[in-house]
Amino acid sequence: MKITKEQRVRIKVHWIALEQAEREFSQRVLEIEQKMQEETGIKDIEFFACDGEYVGVGNDSRTMKLIHMR
Repeated sequence: MKITKEQRVRIKVHWIALEQAEREFSQRVLEIEQKMQEETGIKDIEFFACDGEYVGVGNDSRTMKLIHMR
């Protein structure tokens, strides 16, 4: 299948929309992590992702054992 110039332009619009959605998602995750840090008192706590999927909670300095989601 050959992509036309018009199709390429339309696809680009959706790429831009995806980038915006990812920025919004990342910002929301950061807000949740900040709230989790405040409520737990664990410095630099964060959600841990592997292969694009969240799999646990740990901290960036790796001073706590990873808590697996499942």
